[in-house]
Amino acid sequence: MGSSADYERLFNRQRTLHEILGGGLVADVILWRQKNLTLGILLVTLSAWVVFEKSGYTLLSLVSSVLLLLMSILFLWAKSAAILNRPAPPLPQLQLSEEMVNEMAASIRSRVNALLSVSQDISLGKDSRLFFKVAAYLLLIYFAGGLTDFLTLSYTSLVMVLTIPALYERCEDYVDKHIMMGYRKLLQLYVKFDEEYLNRFQNWVLEKKKLS
Repeated sequence: MGSSADYERLFNRQRTLHEILGGGLVADVILWRQKNLTLGILLVTLSAWVVFEKSGYTLLSLVSSVLLLLMSILFLWAKSAAILNRPAPPLPQLQLSEEMVNEMAASIRSRVNALLSVSQDISLGKDSRLFFKVAAYLLLIYFAGGLTDFLTLSYTSLVMVLTIPALYERCEDYVDKHIMMGYRKLLQLYVKFDEEYLNRFQNWVLEKKKLS
């Protein structure tokens, strides 16, 4: 396999895939740098998907059932501990600090404002390219949603997120090389098509205008 410097990188990127993904724990999980954690996430989500698909539970009913069971266990434990003079359940202090709430609110506010700004630009026709990108994504989601349910789509998307980037990182030299070769061939075909057909059509239109 050739050196990564022998050919152009996909999207002309200068950073590694790990750096593009943030370089933190999330990037480590997606790229299988934390193999046990990534495998655990896949197994837990697979188990949840099987439970939802086979048991007929919905997310709301399952969460409420688990919380009811947990609260009942802790309640009976606390009552029996008081009667038998035993220590109470070792629960941590369940409290959100003001600093944590402010950070979460600021993060949500910035993301919502960015989304609203993008929506405004699209609605006012300021960014045509962004409009077509968003429209393409929405159409893709629409067709995917018609083929499967939300739970299966979410699980499939998670599996893709946790597999495709890792596979790409392992074979990025090979993938980048062949994608860029295909991209250049497509450009050559477009130039050839433009010269042979589009230019002729434009010239034909101009001649018709002159004759009329």
